Amino acid sequence: MTESSVQPRTINLAITGASGAQYGLRLLQCLVAAGCTVNVMISRAAQVVIATETELKLPGSPQAMQETLTEFSGASPGQVLVFGREDWFAPPASGSGEKAPLVVCPCSTGTLSALATGASNNLIERAGDVALKERRQLILVPREAPYSEIHLENMLRLTRMGAVIMPASPGFYHSPQSVSDLVDFIVARILDHLGLPQDLMPRWGEERAKAKRGDQG
Repeated sequence: MTESSVQPRTINLAITGASGAQYGLRLLQCLVAAGCTVNVMISRAAQVVIATETELKLPGSPQAMQETLTEFSGASPGQVLVFGREDWFAPPASGSGEKAPLVVCPCSTGTLSALATGASNNLIERAGDVALKERRQLILVPREAPYSEIHLENMLRLTRMGAVIMPASPGFYHSPQSVSDLVDFIVARILDHLGLPQDLMPRWGEERAKAKRGDQG
């Protein structure tokens, strides 16, 4: 069994200040539903965006935020852990911490730049730096339009370092009927990359494969 086929028990999730807070919050719900423990890091800008784009109001302290997100996601006590901006003793802050994938969703272009240049000015940036140096799975979900040359160069640099760049650009071939369907499209792709089961949308070719198996029966 390969490492990528083993279901991860812990996921590090960072939500930064790009528009598209719904992607990160929905991903949190799905990770909890999959039974994962989620180490959550939320930037100050992300708190503003969440308050602007959703009805969720996050309190200021990490502990109060943890209680709010636990209730929001339907998590069991201790399943969602929230760490503050400068909590350098948090597991994602060191390569000797628990080996876990990191997803930055959504990923602001400022965070993209910090990760591409090795900045570690806060816990989210440090967690990304650790993921890169330890060769851990790193999924970045930028949400910006259009991209400048700087953004594209940073994405190329991070791709060459081993990160997966997954822009929040949902497809339409699944005939979405709502904004939630578009959000689920991206969340499903993230879950697929993490090796976690998901029933948010069928995988490409599944219906065709089922039909062919039926023909053979």
